[in-house]
Amino acid sequence: MFHWLEKHPFFFAVGVFLVIAFAGLIEILPNFAQASRPVIGTAPYSTLELAGRHVYIKNSCNACHSQLVRPFKSETDRYGHYSLSGEYAYDRPFLWGSKRTGPDLMRVGNYRTTDWHENHMKDPASVVPGSIMPAYRWMFTKKADIDTAFAEQLTVANHFSVPYNKPVPMKDGSTAVVKLGNSVAEANSIALEEAKVIAADMKDQDVKDAVDRGEIPEIVALIAYLNSLK
Repeated sequence: MFHWLEKHPFFFAVGVFLVIAFAGLIEILPNFAQASRPVIGTAPYSTLELAGRHVYIKNSCNACHSQLVRPFKSETDRYGHYSLSGEYAYDRPFLWGSKRTGPDLMRVGNYRTTDWHENHMKDPASVVPGSIMPAYRWMFTKKADIDTAFAEQLTVANHFSVPYNKPVPMKDGSTAVVKLGNSVAEANSIALEEAKVIAADMKDQDVKDAVDRGEIPEIVALIAYLNSLK
């Protein structure tokens, strides 16, 4: 058999290719599947966080900010640990991006606070001198779309086995449970409780009053999403 292959280089090349391809699949696919699973500390988005993600996409924040820390020292020194594929297990769609008019936001929740985001979204240049980012003051009065976020949660829970209402392991050894409501009303109630925690750390009295009335401004949802990026 081997002598025959040596006399027919085309078939020999095909045979070598098949052997290498098979070995490569055996080696690569299991590692790829493992790497794509959620890493410890990665939890599904809550209803409020998901509503904030919708605000982020709707206002094209991903056009100026990437969410992908590359494995280079210059990147990790500035933004933190490089990104792992399993950290995007619950992202639909991915917001990796490639253009950085502004800084990468993959781990912004580790070093920015609710108060910082509030001031920055209201008047970017007052927080970052020379910033060309526009102000997003309408987010302080426009209501977040909690119903659509809840609808997306139901879809991914039913079709992608996203672990809502189940314990998820965290990096400190504890577990977290992201609640998925059984109805639109319950989803809004869960989101409102989370919004109250965010609003408590904000200074804008109109936002605080809105949350006290049971309304959730877009800025609160957006900050909840940004705080979740770690």
